[in-house]
Amino acid sequence: MTTTRTQVAIVGAGPAGLVLSHLLAGRGIESVVLEHRDREYVEKRVRAGVLEQGSVDLLVSTGVGERLQRECMVHHGVQLQFGGARHRIPLTELTGDSIFVYGQQEVVKDLIQARLDAGGTIVFEAEASGVDGQTTATPTVRYRQQGALHELQADYVAGCDGYHGVCRDAIPQRARTVYEKDYPFAWLGILAAVPPSTEEVIYCNHQRGFALHSMRSPQLSRLYVQCAPDDDLDSWPDERIWEELQTRFALPGFTLESGRILEKGITPMRSFVLEPMQHGRLFLAGDAAHIVPPTGAKGMNLAIADAKVLAEALAEWYASGKTERLDGYSDTCLKRVWRAEHFSWWMTMMLHRFQSDDEFQRRLQLSQLRYVTTSKAAATSMAENYVGRYEV
Repeated sequence: MTTTRTQVAIVGAGPAGLVLSHLLAGRGIESVVLEHRDREYVEKRVRAGVLEQGSVDLLVSTGVGERLQRECMVHHGVQLQFGGARHRIPLTELTGDSIFVYGQQEVVKDLIQARLDAGGTIVFEAEASGVDGQTTATPTVRYRQQGALHELQADYVAGCDGYHGVCRDAIPQRARTVYEKDYPFAWLGILAAVPPSTEEVIYCNHQRGFALHSMRSPQLSRLYVQCAPDDDLDSWPDERIWEELQTRFALPGFTLESGRILEKGITPMRSFVLEPMQHGRLFLAGDAAHIVPPTGAKGMNLAIADAKVLAEALAEWYASGKTERLDGYSDTCLKRVWRAEHFSWWMTMMLHRFQSDDEFQRRLQLSQLRYVTTSKAAATSMAENYVGRYEV
C-alpha cells in the first residue's frame, strides 16, 4: 500500500469536487481529486443543464467560463403549459437575472482541463473505499486503483462523491440525521439529435402526466416524461416516447420536432438532506449531502454553492487558523439547501400527476398554476427561486 499526502483530499470529480479544487488552487491550497470513473466517462455523462446567474458569475470570474459564455444558451423566461395553453414566466423582467443552459458535462470538461493545465492532480479510476480518522488532524481516504491499494492523507477531506458515494457513510449514524422523501413516479429522459422545438424550457402539466422540454445545445434536445418508478426502458421504444411527448405537448400551432434518440434513462425522484454536512475534518458537498427533484433545476447549482462556501472556509483556516467558517459550514449551506428543497418540492407537487390524486387535488393544482401565471407577486416568487435570487 502506498501513502501520499495533500492539503485537501477531494473524493469525486463532479461539479462540487472540481469547483472546490479549482477555487482552492486560486488561493494557493493544494488538493488531490479522486474519481472512481475514467476521464472519458466523467466528461460524457449527461446530468443537469441549467445554471443560475450566481453559478455562471463564479465560473467566469475564476477563469473557467470562456467556453460557457461562448456556447451557453441564455434564457430570459420559462414556459408553464396546462389546461391546453402555455404561459410565460418572464424571469429576467421580474428578477434582473437569467438562466443559462450549459450541460453539466461541459462544465466538468472545462474544469478538468483547467485543473490539468494548471498542474492540478486528478486521479481517475480511483475507487474510494472509505474515510478514516476524520476526527483527527490527519484524515485519510482509502482507495483502489488498478488493483492496488492506496491511502491519501490530508488536513481535510471533502466528500463530493454523490448520493451513492462512500463519504457520507463515514459520518457515524449517531452523528447524523437524514430527511428524505421518495416520490411515486420517475422521469424517463432522452437526449435527442434534434434542434429544440422552442427557445425556452417548457414545463407541462398534462392529464397523462408531467413532461419537460429542455435543450443542451442548438442541435440537441433534452426531454422528459413522467413514468412509473418501476418502468423498464424496454417498454419505452423510441416510437412510444415520441408519441407520448407529442400528446403531452400538443397545442394548436405548435410542432414538437422528433429525431434520433442518442440516450435514454429513467431517473427516480427523491428529496434527501443529511444534517449536519460535516463531521470532524470531513465535509460533504453536492449530492453526497442532499438531493433535490430535478424539477427545480437546482442540483448542479447547489453543488457549486457548497464548493464556494467550503473553499472560503478552508482558505480562512489556512490563512489564519480560524475555524469559525469551517464550524459554520453546514449551517451556512443548509439554509440554501432547504430553500432549494422547498422550491423543488413545490414545483414537483404542482406539475406532476399522483395516482392518489382525486378531482379535488387536481383542481388545487390547476388553481396554483393559474395563480402563478396571473399574479405578478406569485410569478416573481417563482422567478426569484428559479434563478436563485433570494436571501437565505
